[in-house]
Amino acid sequence: MTVNLEVAEGVGTIRLDRPPMNALDVATQDRLKELAEEATRREDVRAVVIYGGEKVFAAGADIKEMQAMDHTAMVLRARALQDAFTAVARIPKPVVAAVTGYALGGGCELTLCADFRIAGENAKLGQPEILLGLIPGAGGTQRLPRLIGPSKAKDLIFTGRMVKADEALALGLVDRVVPAGEVYEQAHAWAARLAQGPALALRAAKEAVDAGLETDIDTGLTVERNWFAGLFATEDRERGMRSFVEEGPGKAKFL
Repeated sequence: MTVNLEVAEGVGTIRLDRPPMNALDVATQDRLKELAEEATRREDVRAVVIYGGEKVFAAGADIKEMQAMDHTAMVLRARALQDAFTAVARIPKPVVAAVTGYALGGGCELTLCADFRIAGENAKLGQPEILLGLIPGAGGTQRLPRLIGPSKAKDLIFTGRMVKADEALALGLVDRVVPAGEVYEQAHAWAARLAQGPALALRAAKEAVDAGLETDIDTGLTVERNWFAGLFATEDRERGMRSFVEEGPGKAKFL
């Protein structure tokens, strides 16, 4: 399999495994969607890490495969490509991308589907599609400007240039830079910490933030209000408030 899902400590690791560069061919895209949906369904998965291995995250699409596709073929495929990435973005649990080496094109777009990005010092990110006479097609023109702002996103998309980890951090394209050998460990630790939190409240927080970014503030406040009130019907809310009153803040244990 070109993508695998392994679960430990409540953390599901979706591992890209298509050596040498984890090129995202059609089969890999479809498998990614399948496993993202599995991670969404599984109760033993409470947080997710997206990882490409020690040397490379994903160097982009399989260009040889794409070169053989004509307009009709891509019209039929483009939606499935986006759906695979959207399935990752819509995992209703905390998701962190553990980025080593190249994360280019579709690889960069996949990191944009995570809630948090931890990059190794050896990471290089970019959207080089313009150099092929194309534009990003897996969400890059939409998720990248929402993350780092339109002008910075246009710089990367218009030029196709790669940025190293330090510049990616300054742009807000990644959230933390660590030694390359510590990327997965730190990503797993972040996810494992959140995996111990209140699952429904985390889901609500993620949906409220993501939905709010796509709409006006009044609608966003309605989403927040409905989730906030709804959480008062959960056992986690009872557990969290009871622990606060009896033991003080930050000591609640959630199932």
